[in-house]
Amino acid sequence: MPAAPAATSNGRPTEPHKSWKKVNEERKALKRQRKQEKLLKELQQAKEAEERIAEDASKPQSKANPNPSTLSIAVPGSILENAQSNELRAYVAGQIARAACIFRVNEVIVFDDVGIATARETKRSYEPEAEGSSTGTVRSSSLQLARILQYLECPQYLRKYFFPLHKDLKYSGLLNPLDTPHHLRQQSKFRYREGVIVDKKAKEGQSYANVGLLNDVLVDKAIEPGVRVTVRMDPASETSRKQRGTLVSPDEPRRETGVYWGYQVRIAHSLSEIFTKSPYDSGYDVTLGTSDRGTSIHEVPSRSYNYKHMLMVFGGLQGLESALANDEKLTVDDPELLFDHYVNVLPRQGSRTIRTEEALLIALAALQEKLQPEVADVETDLSDLLPKSEDTGVHVRRDVLVSKKQKKRKLVEEEIPETPAATETPAPKPAPKIARQTANPFSDPSEISEKTAPADIDDDFEVVSSSLVPGTKKLSGSDDDLSRFD
Repeated sequence: MPAAPAATSNGRPTEPHKSWKKVNEERKALKRQRKQEKLLKELQQAKEAEERIAEDASKPQSKANPNPSTLSIAVPGSILENAQSNELRAYVAGQIARAACIFRVNEVIVFDDVGIATARETKRSYEPEAEGSSTGTVRSSSLQLARILQYLECPQYLRKYFFPLHKDLKYSGLLNPLDTPHHLRQQSKFRYREGVIVDKKAKEGQSYANVGLLNDVLVDKAIEPGVRVTVRMDPASETSRKQRGTLVSPDEPRRETGVYWGYQVRIAHSLSEIFTKSPYDSGYDVTLGTSDRGTSIHEVPSRSYNYKHMLMVFGGLQGLESALANDEKLTVDDPELLFDHYVNVLPRQGSRTIRTEEALLIALAALQEKLQPEVADVETDLSDLLPKSEDTGVHVRRDVLVSKKQKKRKLVEEEIPETPAATETPAPKPAPKIARQTANPFSDPSEISEKTAPADIDDDFEVVSSSLVPGTKKLSGSDDDLSRFD
């Protein structure tokens, strides 16, 4: 018996009809196959991660770059009390922040040079103490200076997370931006970025961070939201659209690339706490005090200050002597005994006093040739990665700067058609100058008699005869009558 012909559709053979049972079995088999492939892929990724960790652990740590030398400055918070207005208080703090960034300062210490006994009325609580439940207090001016310094150092896209509305920051919009390298734009491509952990659900052991890009970055550690972090950006992956990063120490960008990465702010309650609560394990190996009673800066040899962690202390309105007298823990009488070097950064000054914000710029500039760090910054060319000075702000074309009035006038002139030269009307002739009918009351009487005709008088202003003006009457009396000018 001949076989039945195969079913065709439009000249093409069609598959035989399948039952629902067979279709479900094929779907289940395909699902199992995909699940197995996914498990194999996860196992392979976990194996690669373990190999990477083992490889990093096996690398000798001697290849890592050592931390560069640091420079710290200490300024008194009482300098804001010498300002005449709230705007000037904020501007003085902005000047200190600008000077710290220009000269690559790594730590700014704000200390209280007035003392507890004389500043009880102006103290404010700022943080809980570690020993007990009581709160620490600090002078109001010191707290305001520290808050403004932290605000300016923070990248712009992170300020809304860390700085709520506060009266100390009321005039922060008047201050000049620092424009430091770690204040990256959205279009900037650099391997390190400052960010904050956001409250966004992620996989176990991971979290999302806002680093100033369009999308949040997935980092490799689970941290509670609201913490500021430094993220090393991973190269873009072809298989995943998510941008990934690794949390690193805030010192790594400067250590690996040599780029300046901002400063830290610390509050000291007295002059002695500047030295005793240093964040470095070995403390400050070189300390320098500035005073007009110190050694002249011109007598210091070049590259003579070899340091690992250097500290420069500046006095307030009354100098370091007043800060030493108000510190109950220090028993010495001469502030020169507290420092390794006591220097006068500007001998033969023209003013009796130098303001602290001025002394900061003068001292840091004068000591540039005297400092010799043990570990210098790595020198790398980052001109293509970091934004340049001309990239700051928005480029405005010249035609945009033209005022609306000038634009309107230009449009009106274009709409008016040009008339031929033949139809141009001649300019009206100027009216003849009316001869003076009376004497000029502002001239010398002796000069009036010498002049022959009043029409020849060449005055700086034109005087119209009162006889030609309706509603006026002629002058009567002597030449000294000035009623005509009322």
